[in-house]
Amino acid sequence: MIRLHHVPWGRSFRVLWLLQEMGLTPDLELYEIGTRKMQEPILKDHSPAGRIPALEIDGRTIFESSAILQYLCETRPDFGFGRAPGHPERVAYLEAMGFAETQASLIEQLNLNHLFLRPPANPSPTVIKLNTLRLKGTLDALDGMFAGDYLLPSGFSAADAMLGFNLFAAPFYVKLDPWPGLQSFWARLQARPAFQAAAAIEGPQRFYSKPFYEVPVDG
Repeated sequence: MIRLHHVPWGRSFRVLWLLQEMGLTPDLELYEIGTRKMQEPILKDHSPAGRIPALEIDGRTIFESSAILQYLCETRPDFGFGRAPGHPERVAYLEAMGFAETQASLIEQLNLNHLFLRPPANPSPTVIKLNTLRLKGTLDALDGMFAGDYLLPSGFSAADAMLGFNLFAAPFYVKLDPWPGLQSFWARLQARPAFQAAAAIEGPQRFYSKPFYEVPVDG
């Protein structure tokens, strides 16, 4: 039995996608951010902070998307999606896995300010502008990380799945026009059959209600 505790088009998409790359389709325990179910034992028993994702697999439960993806790669090495200790790409692989969360943390802050703060709370235009600029900086950095079609010279890896989620979310806050390489990379990821299979399971995204969120004008 494989069960994924999952928010559609949230960070848990990374896990659903890599499972599809491996030919595995999990049962989904679905959640919606901001609802009471996120605080109930059904999730907190599997993810102590009550955060998505958590994956039940191989008789155990794992939380944190990076840990889950690395576990899947290490326990199913025949797919070649990880880079084992001693591999010449190991350091670049680990850097990309970690960088994905650095970038995702900025997206999370922008989600909070644009989508979740409600009156009487007032999002700070200064904070939104700062985080938007920082997100742009991470996109500049990512644009310089490619080694061919994917992040690593030898081809697709779990690091591409980790960062692929960010390129779904980031364009709601930063237009990708200045980075044609990122646009091509994102198009290649979306063309992968496993990505398309995962997207079909998700259905249309309902998280973002606007095609783009501008930085608000202060005052």
